[in-house]
Amino acid sequence: MKIDFANLKYQYTLYKDDIDNAISNVLDKSNYIMGEEVMILEKNLCHFSDANHAITCGSGTDALLLAMMALNIQPDDEIITTPFTFISTAETIAFLGAKPVFVDICETTYNIDISKIEEKITSKTKAILSVSLFGQPSNLDEINKIAKKHNLKTIIDGAQSFGATYKDKQEVHFCDIYTTSFFPAKPLGCFGDGGAVLTNDETVAIKIKQLRVHGQNKRYHHKYIGMGARMDTIQCAIVDVKLKHYKKDLKLRQDVAKKYTQSLQNKQLILPFITENATSTYAQYSIRVKNREEIQAKLKDKNIPTAIHYPKPLHLQEAFKYLHYKEGDFPISEKISEEILSLPMNPYLKNDEIEYINSFL
Repeated sequence: MKIDFANLKYQYTLYKDDIDNAISNVLDKSNYIMGEEVMILEKNLCHFSDANHAITCGSGTDALLLAMMALNIQPDDEIITTPFTFISTAETIAFLGAKPVFVDICETTYNIDISKIEEKITSKTKAILSVSLFGQPSNLDEINKIAKKHNLKTIIDGAQSFGATYKDKQEVHFCDIYTTSFFPAKPLGCFGDGGAVLTNDETVAIKIKQLRVHGQNKRYHHKYIGMGARMDTIQCAIVDVKLKHYKKDLKLRQDVAKKYTQSLQNKQLILPFITENATSTYAQYSIRVKNREEIQAKLKDKNIPTAIHYPKPLHLQEAFKYLHYKEGDFPISEKISEEILSLPMNPYLKNDEIEYINSFL
């Protein structure tokens, strides 16, 4: 048996006619930048999430940058976030000259430990940037309490979590700005790079729309220093097709996760933990093991692909050496990074494939 990690090709075959027609329509109109499909997708993202505004952009990284630029983050400002995430979360803070201030993670959810946030707040702190790692929201009520108490803005890095809920609502309703990614392997992915920013704040939305087209408020008139951060029309057309099927695919992902959990619960493994008031998109199904290299090698030999999300926390990355963090500063993040292992996860994983994976764990 040969297992496909994300099974993107199979998904394409399922929706091939609609996707091909959507691409063909864009080609016929030849309006590749800011064509009508961009606005159609944004409208449908709002409908799906109940957000007031959705602004597509070039990637999940662009989405984070646009969010911070909209909040006027300046050099030497500080943003509190987690070191156990993909580098974009903190890289974008540093790119603007601001300082990422790391807080360790919770050992069960792998999201930011809310009990450690307040001690990191200073007069320079401007925002809390939580990450919905592997598709599960953080403790958003507590984050918002802290933010309100200290007059801080809240951003959610939802690159892996579009469609997840917190207290039966989408995450955009628990923050100032929500960002997501449509990277192909994400639960809702395009066929290249893409992303979106969602907000209920009209002023913020207007500014982000201008920032993504070089700060223009009308053609060749630039109100802000912005960036070229548009999501191209073809990618928007593709995501819009997949969005029509997304509730079904999301349910299938969650069903696969349940089957994994039932299958693996008697093993000597630490399985994903989802809090009672949240749902997860299961962007990854990540377990924890002590002998990771040995298990990875055994699975690879049986044509079972795996991935490590993530092998080195950000505070130990060479790129952030200037922050002067050291080994031991965030022990939970360091511990998880040595044990985490992502198994194949996609909506179409079959029961016999899950049992096949289980037999080698």
